[in-house]
Amino acid sequence: MINIVLFQPEIPPNTGNIIRLAANTGSQLHLIKPFGFRLDDKRMRRAGLDYHEFAGIHVHQDWSAFKAVAADGRIVGISTRGSVSYHEFTFNPGDFLVFGPETRGLPQAIRDELGPERLLRIPMVPDSRSLNLSNAAAVITYEAWRQMGFAARADH
Repeated sequence: MINIVLFQPEIPPNTGNIIRLAANTGSQLHLIKPFGFRLDDKRMRRAGLDYHEFAGIHVHQDWSAFKAVAADGRIVGISTRGSVSYHEFTFNPGDFLVFGPETRGLPQAIRDELGPERLLRIPMVPDSRSLNLSNAAAVITYEAWRQMGFAARADH
């Protein structure tokens, strides 16, 4: 099982899209407060359609509360400042893939806590800032799932 983690998400449609991603990949979604929106925001519901019913969604009050839940797993950060390209990383079932807020990315303190060996990046052409959060989550989640042989799905 893959765990997608959004640290302080800000844009409702991105979170809605990631709810849909989690539901379609059998992933669990972890949301770490504070949010830049209310969970019942209509823009998030529209993007997630009815998929929130099929996605395991867990809400955490802060980073510390999340870490207590993730204590038995490996926490992996995704950042434009990462030193390891995601395709060179070996994902494991139960990994927690942490994405930062849309406007600022993962805070330095979290990047430092994870260390360079657990801070991944998605390659981009020079002078690019970043991918959209839901696109980045899809790229990383599907690579992790591919490495696991798409095992969570009965039809694969």
